[in-house]
Amino acid sequence: MPPVTERKPPGVSWETWIDRQVREAQERGDFDGLPGAGKPLPDLDRRDDDWWLKRMLQREGVTVTPPTIAIRVEVEQALERASQAEDEAAVRAILEAVNEKVRRINRLGAAGPPSTVMPVDIEEVLGRWRSARA
Repeated sequence: MPPVTERKPPGVSWETWIDRQVREAQERGDFDGLPGAGKPLPDLDRRDDDWWLKRMLQREGVTVTPPTIAIRVEVEQALERASQAEDEAAVRAILEAVNEKVRRINRLGAAGPPSTVMPVDIEEVLGRWRSARA
Protein backbone atom coordinates (compact mmCIF):
# COMPACT_ATOMS: atom_id res chain seq x y z
CA MET A 1 0.00 0.00 0.00
CA PRO A 2 1.56 3.33 -0.98
CA PRO A 3 1.97 5.86 1.81
CA VAL A 4 -0.61 8.60 2.01
CA THR A 5 1.27 11.79 1.30
CA GLU A 6 -1.45 13.72 -0.45
CA ARG A 7 -2.84 16.66 1.49
CA LYS A 8 -6.55 17.30 1.80
CA PRO A 9 -7.51 19.82 -0.87
CA PRO A 10 -9.10 23.04 0.37
CA GLY A 11 -12.86 23.08 0.10
CA VAL A 12 -13.23 19.29 0.29
CA SER A 13 -14.70 17.86 3.47
CA TRP A 14 -12.58 15.46 5.50
CA GLU A 15 -15.17 12.73 5.11
CA THR A 16 -15.25 13.05 1.32
CA TRP A 17 -11.46 13.12 1.07
CA ILE A 18 -11.01 10.06 3.32
CA ASP A 19 -13.81 8.13 1.58
CA ARG A 20 -12.12 8.80 -1.78
CA GLN A 21 -8.76 7.55 -0.51
CA VAL A 22 -10.34 4.36 0.86
CA ARG A 23 -12.28 3.77 -2.38
CA GLU A 24 -9.14 4.25 -4.50
CA ALA A 25 -7.16 1.87 -2.25
CA GLN A 26 -9.93 -0.73 -2.60
CA GLU A 27 -9.88 -0.32 -6.38
CA ARG A 28 -6.10 -0.82 -6.42
CA GLY A 29 -6.53 -3.98 -4.33
CA ASP A 30 -4.55 -2.62 -1.38
CA PHE A 31 -6.89 -4.38 1.06
CA ASP A 32 -7.01 -7.74 -0.76
CA GLY A 33 -5.66 -10.76 1.09
CA LEU A 34 -5.30 -9.10 4.49
CA PRO A 35 -5.51 -11.44 7.50
CA GLY A 36 -9.05 -11.58 8.85
CA ALA A 37 -10.58 -10.34 5.58
CA GLY A 38 -14.34 -10.81 5.58
CA LYS A 39 -14.45 -11.60 9.30
CA PRO A 40 -15.93 -9.35 11.98
CA LEU A 41 -13.55 -7.56 14.29
CA PRO A 42 -13.17 -9.61 17.48
CA ASP A 43 -14.81 -8.15 20.59
CA LEU A 44 -16.45 -5.34 18.63
CA ASP A 45 -19.70 -5.91 20.51
CA ARG A 46 -18.13 -5.66 23.99
CA ARG A 47 -19.56 -3.00 26.27
CA ASP A 48 -16.13 -1.94 27.51
CA ASP A 49 -15.04 1.12 25.51
CA ASP A 50 -11.36 0.38 26.11
CA TRP A 51 -11.44 -3.27 24.96
CA TRP A 52 -9.10 -2.56 22.06
CA LEU A 53 -6.58 -0.79 24.31
CA LYS A 54 -6.65 -3.59 26.87
CA ARG A 55 -6.18 -6.19 24.12
CA MET A 56 -3.21 -4.28 22.67
CA LEU A 57 -1.57 -3.96 26.09
CA GLN A 58 -2.09 -7.67 26.73
CA ARG A 59 -0.73 -8.61 23.28
CA GLU A 60 2.35 -6.43 23.80
CA GLY A 61 2.92 -7.73 27.33
CA VAL A 62 2.55 -4.30 28.88
CA THR A 63 1.35 -4.10 32.46
CA VAL A 64 0.00 -1.02 34.08
CA THR A 65 0.24 -1.95 37.73
CA PRO A 66 0.62 1.12 39.92
CA PRO A 67 3.97 1.18 41.75
CA THR A 68 2.19 1.20 45.11
CA ILE A 69 0.65 -2.17 44.25
CA ALA A 70 3.69 -3.63 42.46
CA ILE A 71 5.91 -3.02 45.50
CA ARG A 72 3.80 -5.48 47.50
CA VAL A 73 4.71 -8.23 45.04
CA GLU A 74 8.36 -7.15 45.08
CA VAL A 75 8.47 -7.38 48.88
CA GLU A 76 6.99 -10.90 48.82
CA GLN A 77 9.48 -11.97 46.14
CA ALA A 78 12.37 -10.45 48.11
CA LEU A 79 11.31 -12.32 51.26
CA GLU A 80 11.19 -15.56 49.28
CA ARG A 81 14.66 -14.94 47.78
CA ALA A 82 16.00 -14.02 51.21
CA SER A 83 14.69 -17.28 52.69
CA GLN A 84 16.66 -19.18 50.03
CA ALA A 85 19.84 -17.10 50.35
CA GLU A 86 23.10 -18.88 51.18
CA ASP A 87 24.44 -16.44 53.77
CA GLU A 88 23.48 -13.49 55.94
CA ALA A 89 25.19 -10.98 53.66
CA ALA A 90 22.97 -12.08 50.76
CA VAL A 91 19.84 -11.84 52.94
CA ARG A 92 20.81 -8.30 53.99
CA ALA A 93 21.56 -7.24 50.41
CA ILE A 94 18.19 -8.52 49.14
CA LEU A 95 16.22 -6.87 51.94
CA GLU A 96 18.13 -3.58 51.86
CA ALA A 97 17.45 -3.29 48.11
CA VAL A 98 13.71 -3.88 48.49
CA ASN A 99 13.55 -1.56 51.52
CA GLU A 100 15.09 1.21 49.44
CA LYS A 101 12.34 0.73 46.82
CA VAL A 102 9.66 0.80 49.54
CA ARG A 103 11.08 4.00 51.01
CA ARG A 104 11.29 5.65 47.58
CA ILE A 105 7.66 4.83 46.74
CA ASN A 106 6.46 5.97 50.16
CA ARG A 107 8.51 9.17 49.94
CA LEU A 108 7.51 10.14 46.38
CA GLY A 109 3.79 9.50 46.64
CA ALA A 110 3.62 7.48 43.43
CA ALA A 111 0.50 7.34 41.26
CA GLY A 112 -2.19 4.89 42.26
CA PRO A 113 -3.60 3.99 45.63
CA PRO A 114 -1.56 5.07 48.64
CA SER A 115 1.19 2.72 49.73
CA THR A 116 0.65 0.89 52.99
CA VAL A 117 3.85 -1.14 52.68
CA MET A 118 6.48 -0.62 55.35
CA PRO A 119 10.17 -1.51 55.04
CA VAL A 120 11.01 -5.08 56.02
CA ASP A 121 12.50 -5.56 59.49
CA ILE A 122 15.84 -7.01 58.41
CA GLU A 123 16.84 -8.26 61.88
CA GLU A 124 13.51 -10.09 62.29
CA VAL A 125 13.87 -11.79 58.91
CA LEU A 126 17.48 -12.69 59.70
CA GLY A 127 16.32 -14.24 62.98
CA ARG A 128 13.84 -16.45 61.10
CA TRP A 129 16.51 -17.26 58.50
CA ARG A 130 18.94 -18.33 61.24
CA SER A 131 16.27 -20.44 63.00
CA ALA A 132 15.42 -22.22 59.76
CA ARG A 133 19.08 -23.25 59.40
CA ALA A 134 19.62 -24.33 63.03
